[in-house]
Amino acid sequence: MKENLSQKLFDLSNKVIVLTGSAGRLGSNFAHILGDAGANLILVDIDYKKNEKIEKIISKKFGIKTICSNADITKKAELEELCKLSVKKFGRIDGLVNNAFYSPRTNIKNSAMKFEEYQSDLWNDVVSVNLTGVFLCCQIFGKIMSKQKTQSSIVNISSIYGINGADQRIYGKSKLNSPPSYAATKGAIVNFTRYLAAYWNKKNIRVNTMTLGGVLDESYMDKKFIKNYSEKTIIGRMANSDEYNGALLFLLSNASSYMTGANLVLDGGWSAW
Repeated sequence: MKENLSQKLFDLSNKVIVLTGSAGRLGSNFAHILGDAGANLILVDIDYKKNEKIEKIISKKFGIKTICSNADITKKAELEELCKLSVKKFGRIDGLVNNAFYSPRTNIKNSAMKFEEYQSDLWNDVVSVNLTGVFLCCQIFGKIMSKQKTQSSIVNISSIYGINGADQRIYGKSKLNSPPSYAATKGAIVNFTRYLAAYWNKKNIRVNTMTLGGVLDESYMDKKFIKNYSEKTIIGRMANSDEYNGALLFLLSNASSYMTGANLVLDGGWSAW
């Protein structure tokens, strides 16, 4: 039988991948595409009930091995315990997707807060998840990867608001303004990725960023905001929650074997004009 080179290129069979924020809208999509590609998954989300439901679905659907964890990524001890459990079960770690994040944007009271009045406690809460959490995950799971001889990959998730200033004009009366803490942490992720790629240059660890545009969510976005946002993209709409799956699969697989320290921007053309 003729070997299917394209399938082999994106194949993740028996790879062991840690996915944080696995119970979220993007995270659950990521869990499905990685499971479909054959990866064994360590699903990490503080919403254990929802995470466990996703775990049961994908393990049955794809026949993969999984670990379901509600470890808090801001707590080093909890991550170390999870790492120990993961290595004991699988023997190695082949990939890490730092997808978990916190943004107070969906909380109208916090979103409507002016920068001059933005609370330091709220700032610290966002930084602890979006930046410190990523640092700890990279440090703990990356330590295991650095001792392995096989190729591994880390994907850090950023946002267009990590590379562009938030356009205040599109929010109108929606009060969904993107907070300063979100911009600061997502911007930091881009250069933290470059640092790690350079630091682990001889350790068989590739580290890249996926910078994402806004995902449509009509549960809290009003029609005016969706229209304003869509008009700023070349494609003319917001992203669907499954449209980043292919890019993630690319970055974790051998398809991107010559790529590290890069920032893959998927924003519907937002930043192109």
